[in-house]
Amino acid sequence: MTPEELVSVSHQHALELPATSRDQPFGEGWDAYRVRGKIFMIRAHPHFNPARTQMIILKAIPDEGVSLRQQHEEITPGYHMNKTHWNSVVAGPGISPELVKDLITDSYLCVVDKLPKAKQPVDPFNHRLTQFL
Repeated sequence: MTPEELVSVSHQHALELPATSRDQPFGEGWDAYRVRGKIFMIRAHPHFNPARTQMIILKAIPDEGVSLRQQHEEITPGYHMNKTHWNSVVAGPGISPELVKDLITDSYLCVVDKLPKAKQPVDPFNHRLTQFL
């Protein structure tokens, strides 16, 4: 996957998820994708991160996050985030569009799970997002 593909796939997929919005609360170069106001993905432009390439930062279940880091050299602890709960992903040969979409969906569901039930756009445990996409 190229950096350009990472940007395109991540942006498109994130905005396809129910009740998602995008803003730049940290300034130019940092796009935050939110569900009901809570961040589930950050996209860092090349000039604003140490990898100097397109990067996305995603929430992960701690054990799964560690496993992903061990399996993919392109996945590292979340830049400027809690290293236990967030991973950074850069483009590379070990990263596919399908993996990026899965990681974004997992991040989204992690955040939805913590929302009050009345604000959850989908049931994070019993609902398959693919029915909406």
